[in-house]
Amino acid sequence: MNLHGLRLFHAIVRYGGVTRAAEELNISQPAVSSQVKKFERELGIQLFVSEGRRLVLTDAGIQLTGYAERLFMLEQDVENFVQDFREGKKGLIRLTATYLPSNFLLPGWIARFKQMHEDVEIVVSTTNTRMAFDQLLRYEAEIAVYGGSGITHAGVQWDELFDDEMWFVVHPDHPYAGKEIELHEMMAEPFIMREEGSATRERLVSLCTTNNLAAPRIALQFNGLNETISAVKAGYGANFISSLVVNEDVQQGRLARVFVRGVQLRNTVAVCTRAGEVLSPAAQHLVKLIRQQAALMK
Repeated sequence: MNLHGLRLFHAIVRYGGVTRAAEELNISQPAVSSQVKKFERELGIQLFVSEGRRLVLTDAGIQLTGYAERLFMLEQDVENFVQDFREGKKGLIRLTATYLPSNFLLPGWIARFKQMHEDVEIVVSTTNTRMAFDQLLRYEAEIAVYGGSGITHAGVQWDELFDDEMWFVVHPDHPYAGKEIELHEMMAEPFIMREEGSATRERLVSLCTTNNLAAPRIALQFNGLNETISAVKAGYGANFISSLVVNEDVQQGRLARVFVRGVQLRNTVAVCTRAGEVLSPAAQHLVKLIRQQAALMK
């Protein structure tokens, strides 16, 4: 179908005649009349009949008007969506995050973002470091928010936000609570850790390897971050974890730090994207807000 002809037909109906339609479309009146007659011939349907100097719709013209109105309303909806998408007012952001930012940072950041961008849909997947980068590089996520050692990954662009200390923590009644000990003493304790693929677990293993110690004994393993903390609070084992996660528990006496001589490791929180790619406008707005919120934590 000749959509230009349909648009001229719709304009005549909408504006009440050829003269007004020509003025609104900035086309000469003879051109409008000629194009609509050509459109009628192409369709093999008479759309107008003349009553003196006035054009009146035929039954077929009336029915076609309904279809044309729906079509051009849909066209306007498409144009509005494209404009809103370009401005970042609409869109879908698929975000993957490791447990630390997903549990302790993103809920507040995303809530603030949604207050300003209500029509942007955000889908968050929480997983370990290995899977987060796999999802990013498989195009299953547009953004990865990472908390860990800060080791670079091929094909990934890093935007470091801030870092914090890594702490050893135990129950307040533990013999090592608040004390300074040697690393080999700490490693003799049973650890409550996350699953393999967790950056924190891998750092603990690496710390032992670097210091020629046996791998830590993982006495309990959970797939969630909060579960590992809860187990230590209940009175069993030790944990190696970001201070961001347990600082409040330590301050309020639910957990206690263990100070290990010579161990001062830091945890990096970063926004990661695929290298060399431009984010969607909505995702750019989200990353900008995350940077702003993270800057307040430094």
